[in-house]
Amino acid sequence: MLLIVGAFLFLLATGMPIAFCFLVLNILGVYFFWGGTGGLEHLTISIYASLATFKLLPVPLFVLMGEVMFQSGIASVMLDTIDKWITRLPGRLGLMAVAGGALLATLTGTSIASVALLGNILLPQMEKRGYKKPMAIGPIIASGGIAMMIPPSALAVLLCAIGEISVGRVLIAIILPGLIMAALYASYIAIRCKLQPSLAPAYEVGYTSLSDKLKATVRDIFPLAFIIFMVIGVIFFGIASPSEGAATGALATVVVCMCYGRLNWVVFRKSVESTIRITVMMFMIIAGSTAFSQILAYTGASAGMIEMLVGFEMRPLFILMMMQFILIILGTFMDPVSMMMLSLPVFMPIVKALQFNQVWFAVIMLINLELATKTPPFGMLLFVMKGVAPPDTTMGDIIKAEFPFLLLDLAAMILVMVFPILALWLPGMMF
Repeated sequence: MLLIVGAFLFLLATGMPIAFCFLVLNILGVYFFWGGTGGLEHLTISIYASLATFKLLPVPLFVLMGEVMFQSGIASVMLDTIDKWITRLPGRLGLMAVAGGALLATLTGTSIASVALLGNILLPQMEKRGYKKPMAIGPIIASGGIAMMIPPSALAVLLCAIGEISVGRVLIAIILPGLIMAALYASYIAIRCKLQPSLAPAYEVGYTSLSDKLKATVRDIFPLAFIIFMVIGVIFFGIASPSEGAATGALATVVVCMCYGRLNWVVFRKSVESTIRITVMMFMIIAGSTAFSQILAYTGASAGMIEMLVGFEMRPLFILMMMQFILIILGTFMDPVSMMMLSLPVFMPIVKALQFNQVWFAVIMLINLELATKTPPFGMLLFVMKGVAPPDTTMGDIIKAEFPFLLLDLAAMILVMVFPILALWLPGMMF
């Protein structure tokens, strides 16, 4: 285990892309452990088998949904409507970031796109209104990260494919924890702005009649609710499988964009090109990870790790906490996809041996992966924010602004660990 994982980390430290790290390690591993060229033939068959499965079909479709929404600019229209409903509450623009981030999560499924969009739209307004950096930067990064925790989440599908967990049940299971995280963010923003008004100075808001709010909601939000139902609703009510739900959601997204008059050939071409690039990257990593887990199993490393942990006289919950601590450490220098590729082949046999509910474990791990996107020094959302923030914003400012929200993420993770019903209630109601 130490030799194989150590070699992987060494290749990663050289700057080689994660997919190629797995490829080099797998070729060397199968050549020496699986009998030379015969092992390489088996590797080819293994790669094909890991990708030729319907379980992975939602990944490109969810990515396509997010790209069409992002490229067409519909999300900005949605934020304008949310703005009409949030009036004179403390930290108004911060609360708008949370509400917008939660709604964007149901449409884009990608944290990077959400943070970039919210940053470009809200940061100039916050700066103009005198918002201090902790209450301008923090809520946007935190809210963008919710995209991992609310379907359609391509990362959740990826985790299920690698860990061989039910995709449909996990997509439904992450809804309530994702909403809990949004509620924690909103509560923190409202309370802190009430106690420290200087962080988010109040300002005069133009009056909007109730009828205008309702008209804007019907025009801008209801069509998006149709997309949400076509993804989540059809899976929850047993009308469609996760793959079919992803297909109906992608079709609904294209139809809604056409109805808004925002879908043209340029938007469609950019969306498809970006979807292909992201999907190929994800599939290469899946192929490498599958072979990596097989090498660990063949050499006996996985079985030895399980025997060692099960042999310790520790409570299963303590072992679960150890796994999450390892993920937190990995999150300081690795991206979520790399973390999954490295840890799941080791963790899933342990999860099965200790008889943990796999859906519950997947939800906890997704919260941890979401935490990793905001953990210094290499959290990718920190760098996205640096790209859209005002020029005088330092990385230190961004990390300080995000730190309270990291603690809120940890609180959400502990809640789900202590109360598994938060993750298992909705899947238990599925048709």
